[in-house]
Amino acid sequence: MSTGSGAASAPAPTAHDTQPAHDTQPTPDSRTAPDPGTAPESPTAPESSVAPESAMALDSPTAPESPAAPDARSAAEARPVAEPRTAATGKPSAAPRGTGRRSSMFSSLKVRNYRLFFLGQVVSNTGTWMQRIAQDWLVLSLTGSSAAVGITTALQFLPMLLFGLYGGVLVDRLPKRPTLLVTQSAMALTGLALAALTLTGQVEVWHVYVAAFAVGLATVVDNPARQSFVSEMVGPGQLQNAVSLNSANFQSARLVGPAVAGLMITGVGTGWAFLANGLSFVAPLTSLLLMRARELHVVERAPRGKGQLREGLRYVAGRPDLIWPIVLVGFIGTFGFNFPVWLSAYADDVFHAGAGAYSLFNTVMAVGSLVGALLAARRGTARLRVLIAAAAAFGALEVVAALAPSYWLFALLMAPIGVFGLTVNVTANTAVQMATDPAMRGRVMALFMMVFMGGTPLGAPLVGWVTDAYGARVGFALGGLISLAAATAVGLVLTRAGNLRLTVAWHGGHPRVAFVPRAGDREADKELAAV
Repeated sequence: MSTGSGAASAPAPTAHDTQPAHDTQPTPDSRTAPDPGTAPESPTAPESSVAPESAMALDSPTAPESPAAPDARSAAEARPVAEPRTAATGKPSAAPRGTGRRSSMFSSLKVRNYRLFFLGQVVSNTGTWMQRIAQDWLVLSLTGSSAAVGITTALQFLPMLLFGLYGGVLVDRLPKRPTLLVTQSAMALTGLALAALTLTGQVEVWHVYVAAFAVGLATVVDNPARQSFVSEMVGPGQLQNAVSLNSANFQSARLVGPAVAGLMITGVGTGWAFLANGLSFVAPLTSLLLMRARELHVVERAPRGKGQLREGLRYVAGRPDLIWPIVLVGFIGTFGFNFPVWLSAYADDVFHAGAGAYSLFNTVMAVGSLVGALLAARRGTARLRVLIAAAAAFGALEVVAALAPSYWLFALLMAPIGVFGLTVNVTANTAVQMATDPAMRGRVMALFMMVFMGGTPLGAPLVGWVTDAYGARVGFALGGLISLAAATAVGLVLTRAGNLRLTVAWHGGHPRVAFVPRAGDREADKELAAV
């Protein structure tokens, strides 16, 4: 069961590592070889030894730090980093370069362990969406209160807001596969318990509250563990592809799960939907047990010690290429992703089209999200420039949709909003993971998920109040404007931190937009490529 848009991570060298990466040596058992249909990577220019610490490339998946300023790094960055290695060879796994190459849309599925994981998640994600629909319907039928439904949702996200960072600390210490076996089993038991209570007629609303909170607690550990574990399955070369396919997996389940749940609730009742979700965990548990440990990319775990939470926060705070994408995702997740509030208001109050319109809006957006995930799977790298552009387009499209005069135009605009919203999620997730020391990844991704998911209980009531007080168009437009402003501000901050300037020129009859070093810094930033 996933509670977010399935995310993956991959081992990568730290930003201050200036040594060239070594390719993983092929072995008969290894499934981590690059896609044979992919073009070879081009040589990368060596990093300058005099680059300022703050310099970063908006068009690269990581922001390199200068080896000339070790005293400015945190203690965590100054330590030698354990390179990710394949268990089959014991040699360092290849680190991807920011070449912008395209890969096969499904290339990461060639890795046996990830293929098992992916198939298990197809089943489990469908069950997750079934339980979400059944859970909300059950609470509404028990209480007749929309507020009670909101409480249920808040309880499920509250543990991530309260304990998310501590979950990241645990994930950095624990082996990922056994951890996932425990968390997935716990969520399975929650679904089966709700099924038993509902089918026997003993269920009460407080049972659902407790179950929602329990799922949220399991998610605190499950989310960062699941994301970090994908890196151990596919290695760094397949990061973007695996992240995108996980998102496509989740969005596909979003199309199928609610429809199946609706049929099941109408035909046999909510209890059977809970039972189906509980049983769906057999698939991911089986996939975890069938994996070949020798084919995993081994990453050294962080030792137990004091101050690891503060260490993780200092690590992120000292890295502009980490903190600002997380800030951007926080603003967009809090103010730009409140679609249940807006779409229901448009369906009911603006277009007066009822529940059918609400379903259509969500379906079109889910299709757009699925397309966005598949397009992201074609990109070979995650670039910060793509993140900024997608976030700006996402906010601008929300403003345009807010002003849409007709029902069908509004519905059609949900597709590109879904594309760019998913692109923001995947690109931010990938860029942050690629730039993070493997020993810190659990804590960094826990912070990422805490900001992205934990903002919903905070932003939804505010956005709902604005929508009720001033109308759906004002509420939707405000969310889009905040997202657009956040994208613009973060883009300017990253450009200034990298001491870059934006240039626009004509090249081959087409406009060419590039971030280039300011005067005096060309040698330090000569690796910057055209945007």
